[in-house]
Parts: sequence; structure tokens; C-alpha cells
Amino acid sequence: MDIASAVILGVVEGVTEFLPISSTGHLILASHLLGIEQSTFVKSFEIAIQLGAIAAAAFLYWRLFLRPDLLKRIAIAFVPTAIAGLVFYNAIKSLFFGNEYVVLGALLLGGVALILFEIFHGEKEGSEEDLSKITYLQSLLIGCFQAVAIIPGVSRSAATIVGGLVLGVSRKSIVEFSFILAVPTMVAATGFDLLRSASAFGSADLRMLLIGFVVSFIVAIISIKFLLYYVKSHTFISFGIYRILIAVLFFALVL
Repeated sequence: MDIASAVILGVVEGVTEFLPISSTGHLILASHLLGIEQSTFVKSFEIAIQLGAIAAAAFLYWRLFLRPDLLKRIAIAFVPTAIAGLVFYNAIKSLFFGNEYVVLGALLLGGVALILFEIFHGEKEGSEEDLSKITYLQSLLIGCFQAVAIIPGVSRSAATIVGGLVLGVSRKSIVEFSFILAVPTMVAATGFDLLRSASAFGSADLRMLLIGFVVSFIVAIISIKFLLYYVKSHTFISFGIYRILIAVLFFALVL
């Protein structure tokens, strides 16, 4: 991997991390287009680079991390993903990371599901607007939705947002909750992966990680602000259509 590739992947990560289109899936597809071999480092890079985007969420929402009531709910929501990650880490990384067919299948099916959900879902009046009023049970169930996203292409953001809407949380609140929940989730995922793999990285590898981190941090700040503006007056149908188109086009033209 060279500097240009690290920058491109950083941009891809920053743009896609918080949109319901799967950042990991896009990183895998982008790596394929750039001709980057799916080595152990590249697979770890595709996980670790997400820290830049997560740092952007922490930077924008740092005040919320000072609220004990909200942190309890985030901790509960984090548990299902932590358990799923510990149990399925080896299988997910060896079988699914770098597998374009898994990613495209998840993008396609997720796009269809997102469109159908928006067509048939009517947001209830009085949906919970205050993050602190999201119940502990809702937090746990949102975490269960998020756990499904350990499969590349599913989208952590889409899973948590749809889960929250199903449970009666307002669109704006679940988007913000998803942003905050991403912080412990991706810190844990990256830390766990680096503990297992970092010893094999050289100084050049660490430099690529740093470049990707900085780029994704800057771009993610813009992406977060865009999504918050977008959800005020739009559904996620356009993202569902995009997922389907990118899956079909990539399969037809590239694979």
C-alpha cells in the first residue's frame, strides 16, 4: 500500500462510516479497485482506519460522554457486539474480510431491506426524542441489531438506525445514538485486532495507518454533519437504492 491508496481509503472511510451503506464493505471494494492485495495488514488497516472516523464522532459529541445516564445506555448497547466479536472474530476476519461476494450480497440485500423498511415503516408520533429516555431494554436491543453488522457490507449505522426506529426511537435521536455507540464499538474492535496483529507491522505500515486515520477524521466530520442535516427531511430510501446499484454495477463490471 502506498500513500495515495491510504489517502483514498481514508476518504472512503470518512464518507461512509456513518452513512447506512457499510464503510467496511466500501473499503474492501475500494481495495479491490486499487489492486491492493488482502494481506493481514490490509485487513487490519480496513478495521483500524475506522478509528479516525470514530474520533470525529467523539470530537463532535464529547459533551455527551460526560453524561453518566447516557453512558450506561451505550455500555448496555455495546455488550451484544462485544460478545459477537469475541466469539466470531477469527471466522469473520478469515472468511468475510476481503470477500467481495459477501460484501456485495450484504449490500444488495441490505439495500432492499432498507427500501422496504422505509416504505412500510411509519414513524410513530411521540417517538423518543431525548437520548436519556431511551430505555435500557431498547439500548440492549439496538446493540443486538448492531451485532449483525460484524458481517462486512451489512452496515453498523444502518443496523442500529433501523433497529432504533423499529423500537420507537425518533430518527434524529437514533442517528445520534448510533454516532455515540460507534465510539466504544470501533475502539474495542480496532484495539482487539491490533493486539493480535500489530507485532507484524513495520514502520511503513504504521505510517499508512496514521495517514488513513487523519484523512478519515477530517472527512468524517463533514459526513456526520451531512447526515444530521439529511435526516431532518429525508428517508433512507436513496441509500437503499445506492446500495443496490453499487452491488449490481460492481458485480457486472468488475468481478
